[in-house]
Amino acid sequence: MFRTGFGFDTHRLEVNHDFRLGGVLVPHEKGATGHSDADVLIHAICDAMLGAAGLRDIGTQFPDTSPEFRNIDSKVLLKRTLDLIQSKGYRIGNLDTTVVLQSPKISSFISEMVRTLAGVLETDESRISVKAKTSEKLGFIGREEGVSAYAIVLLETT
Repeated sequence: MFRTGFGFDTHRLEVNHDFRLGGVLVPHEKGATGHSDADVLIHAICDAMLGAAGLRDIGTQFPDTSPEFRNIDSKVLLKRTLDLIQSKGYRIGNLDTTVVLQSPKISSFISEMVRTLAGVLETDESRISVKAKTSEKLGFIGREEGVSAYAIVLLETT
């Protein structure tokens, strides 16, 4: 059996914050802000996986009202999400993602992101796609006020 899930996340960008995408620290004068480390890509992936498995969303599983998740490394949340879907009898078939940001250009970090995500998700790198787009200087992303990410996942039964 196959199940698909879609995930989306967005975070504000502010100066003097680390910028983590796909578990990788990306050098930039601005970083994403949030309750955890604000890794927008991993959060979208978690939502896609949880949705496909019928487990609602990241906010339900890892609420931002819980001190346990304050400043947590999102790779930990991704691993916990993997554990949840595995407990329901699923594994990653493939994962396709898109990060939307005006700056910085992240193409040189994508291979490292794919390696990092594959390691956490216990799957082959060939099953993971990370793409980057700009918003052509339109909206909050174009003004470099925020970053968004989209993810779609195919889960297979084990």
